[in-house]
Amino acid sequence: MSVLRETDPIVSARGLVVRYGDRTVLDGVDLDVRRGEIFVVVGTSGCGKSTLLRCLVGLQRPTEGRVLVKGRDVSAMDEEEYARFVREIGMLFQSGALFNSMTVGDNVALPLREHTGLGEETIDSIVRLKLSLVGLADCAPKLPAELSGGMRKRAAIARAMALDPEIIFFDELSAGLDPITASDLDELVLRLKSSLGVTMVVVSHELQSIFTIADRIAMISGGRIAACGTRAELDALPAGPGSEEVRRFLDRAPEKKTSWIDAHSLP
Repeated sequence: MSVLRETDPIVSARGLVVRYGDRTVLDGVDLDVRRGEIFVVVGTSGCGKSTLLRCLVGLQRPTEGRVLVKGRDVSAMDEEEYARFVREIGMLFQSGALFNSMTVGDNVALPLREHTGLGEETIDSIVRLKLSLVGLADCAPKLPAELSGGMRKRAAIARAMALDPEIIFFDELSAGLDPITASDLDELVLRLKSSLGVTMVVVSHELQSIFTIADRIAMISGGRIAACGTRAELDALPAGPGSEEVRRFLDRAPEKKTSWIDAHSLP
């Protein structure tokens, strides 16, 4: 295995193809995520965003192609290698996926108890630190049902950070949250990136959140990466068939279609 240099992408996908029977969801996806950036994957519903995320974290094996995380081929890992890999990344699922029967503190402590030999006193200290980082310092004894939607997302972020991962993957970070709570969560993500230097890969369709947190944006269309770059670079795309859908998505403009009324209207 080659040594990963600081300038090398920390996450890469090459020729990624995913098929479900006769349906091709991803059709040759290539992307690179740079160390320390917030990389946001966007696209219309059903375009393959979540499928791509599952491939990047090894929850789904691609039909073709490969995923490299920190220089290692995720899809080629055996069970032992994958268990080590999971300890090095954080994952925030769309719902937060907290265990409702466990306190918030126990939810955050779970990765530490499963993957380390740390004593309970040390684990408790780490849990308090992680909850403090996300603004939930007093919430360790509470159950997830006692928290608001935004607080549950924060608790899930604390759990994702429990093992100090270099990379955190987010599936729909702001989904289901009101605009104020979503904005607060975006600010938290930016603070964590600034203070911890963690790389973040985010799947999202919330434009305000995307424009607030993204260093670079990749849009999936037709199973491929239609465009990738900063907001300014995407805004500057030259007009043409390849950029039309990107512009419609970023501007939230509906596709222009001629209605029956338009076609039959009187002059």
